[in-house]
Amino acid sequence: MECKVTLIQAPLVWENPVANRDAFAERILHLTAFTDIIVLPEMFTTGFTMRAQPLAEPMEGPTLTWMQEMAREKEAIVTGSLIVEEEGHYYNRLLWVDVDGRYEYYNKRHLFSLAGEEQHYSAGTAQPIFTWKEWRIFPQICYDLRFPVWARNTDRYDIYLNVANWPQKRAYAWQTLLRARAIENQCFVIGLNRVGEDGNGFPHQGDSVVLDPLGQPLAALGDKETAETVTLRYKDLTRIRESLPFLHDRDDFTIHV
Repeated sequence: MECKVTLIQAPLVWENPVANRDAFAERILHLTAFTDIIVLPEMFTTGFTMRAQPLAEPMEGPTLTWMQEMAREKEAIVTGSLIVEEEGHYYNRLLWVDVDGRYEYYNKRHLFSLAGEEQHYSAGTAQPIFTWKEWRIFPQICYDLRFPVWARNTDRYDIYLNVANWPQKRAYAWQTLLRARAIENQCFVIGLNRVGEDGNGFPHQGDSVVLDPLGQPLAALGDKETAETVTLRYKDLTRIRESLPFLHDRDDFTIHV
């Protein structure tokens, strides 16, 4: 069983949802390769901004409608994070939108205190697993990458998915931690980062990757705006887990949130 994943590594227009949706629509509609899942960056409608209140959307807002349209048009799942307001709380929320319009979501657990994210957004507490056919996908957002306990695979998932606005000056950490998550959790890893300078003057160099369960790259997108489709094969995952059954020796623990 194969899963084709398309990563769209792109710059973002600062705090301009309409411009970003239009730009990503053009990129998505011009994709020529068949794909099952289309991945967009963290806060792909605004960039990583702390202006949650004026830029937040309701859950059933224009970006969800847009993602449903894109999913229907390309007959593929569309996923990425945006700012959502719900009952007076603001979330950095990753949406997983299916072809039929149904959706699931993950709220970012670890808020980036270096930028004061916890002062503007509420942290998530749930660890959903999304499914596509027999594949199990574990969603994460940017800073979550630094917290391996939250991501520890207890044989719950096959793909670790992280969408990010990870700055260029910490690119080595991004590259290293993604590889560590693949190796320690014996899973495919998809890390999708943006490129370009944000509204605070911080450059981002992309370095989006797809890694196999041994940490070897299946795709590396470099530092330019680009899109790439990668094929994941379940038989490769099974072969590695059966020949190297390291997950069986994992420690038991409980996470308190």
